[in-house]
Amino acid sequence: MDCVRIVTEFTESEISALVHPEWFEAFPWLLQGTTTRGSAGAPPFDFGLFGETSRPREARERWSTLQQRLGARGVVYSQQVHGADVCEYEEHSSGISGLELVDPCDGHVTSTPGLLLAVTAADCVPVFVIDPERRAVAVLHAGWRGAAAGVIESGVKKMASAFASRAEDLRLHMGPAICGTCYEVGPEVFAALREPVPDRPAPIDLRHVLAEHAVRLGVSRAAVTISAHCTICTESGLFSHRKGHRERQVGYIGVLD
Repeated sequence: MDCVRIVTEFTESEISALVHPEWFEAFPWLLQGTTTRGSAGAPPFDFGLFGETSRPREARERWSTLQQRLGARGVVYSQQVHGADVCEYEEHSSGISGLELVDPCDGHVTSTPGLLLAVTAADCVPVFVIDPERRAVAVLHAGWRGAAAGVIESGVKKMASAFASRAEDLRLHMGPAICGTCYEVGPEVFAALREPVPDRPAPIDLRHVLAEHAVRLGVSRAAVTISAHCTICTESGLFSHRKGHRERQVGYIGVLD
């Protein structure tokens, strides 16, 4: 079986975000990246709104900063529930300005210029999806529960129903997340993901599992990439739930106005 290609994002310094280098060069109409914790000595660039220790006022200020620096008219975000619901935002959503908190879900799709879609993470995988032919985009939040529930499948299906996207036209990127070496889970997780089940806790590479889900749906293996950045072992300036961080980075994607 051919391996899915690994890419190393570059750091966009103005907002301290990790950006897919090939997409940045190939698609000038695209906004895409994953924020980091920010500059050393500065307060953490935390986007968490729903955690027990979150500070919503400060977090909203960071969301506003992100929107302004990226030049977006509005930002869509929701409380994430580790499921597979994916929501669409089209022309009727063009009135969104500022941060719009929508009903709980784990994915968003749009082709509306100026609308930024966002998920937060701190070990889970931000999955970025683009249809270059139709200039449509999606971002998905995928932990193991979401992967087992079919969030990749839901995202590809929603792109098809909303924009007539074909799987073979899509490009997917599994963004910065915990890697297969650092992510040890119990046999029940392997079972839920329909992977070979070990008899004791073992590491699993969730991004590769998600990539295989996409390939089975008809996405070209050559069109799927995985970030080289790990939230734990690559010292990439990312928050990690497993390391005890309460903060959250944000994975964002949008179509430029």
